[in-house]
Amino acid sequence: MSNITTHSERKLHVEPKPQEGEFPLKVAFATGNRRQVEQHFGSARGMLIYGVDNSEWRILEAIEYAEGEQKAHDRLPARINDLAGCAAVFCNACGASAIRQLLERGIHPVKVGEGADIHTLLQELQQELQGKPMGWLARSLKQVTRAPTNEADRLQALMDEEW
Repeated sequence: MSNITTHSERKLHVEPKPQEGEFPLKVAFATGNRRQVEQHFGSARGMLIYGVDNSEWRILEAIEYAEGEQKAHDRLPARINDLAGCAAVFCNACGASAIRQLLERGIHPVKVGEGADIHTLLQELQQELQGKPMGWLARSLKQVTRAPTNEADRLQALMDEEW
C-alpha cells in the first residue's frame, strides 16, 4: 500500500478568454459556496478569479481543490501559482508563511469578514478604481502600468536595467 498523497483539482477557464490586458486588475476570492468569502487561504476548497475594471467585472477562472490529507504548507506553492497575475486574494484568514509567499509574488492578501459577499467586494473595488485608489490597489495598478506589454518591450526593459 502506497503512502503517496495525490493532489487533484479542477480548473474552469471561462471562454472566450478576455483579451490580454483587457482588465487592469485580477483578484481572487477564497470560497467554497462561490458567492461569499468564507474560507481560510491555505485550506480553501475553491478560488474564484475575476478580472475587474472601473465599469465591469468578469469571472475568469474557477478552481476547485480536492480535499485530502496534504498539509497546508505543502499546498501553498501550487495555490500561489494558481493566483499568478492576481493583485490580491480575499480570504477570512491567511497564515504568516502564506502571507510572506504571496507578497513575494506581488499578491496582496486581503482579510475580510466571514461571509463577505463577492459581488459587493467587486462593486467596492470598482468604486475605488473610479476614484483615487489607495494602498495595495494603487501599488498593483502602478505595477500593471509599468509592466511591458509585449516581448520586445520586455526585452528592452531588461536591457535598460542597471547591471
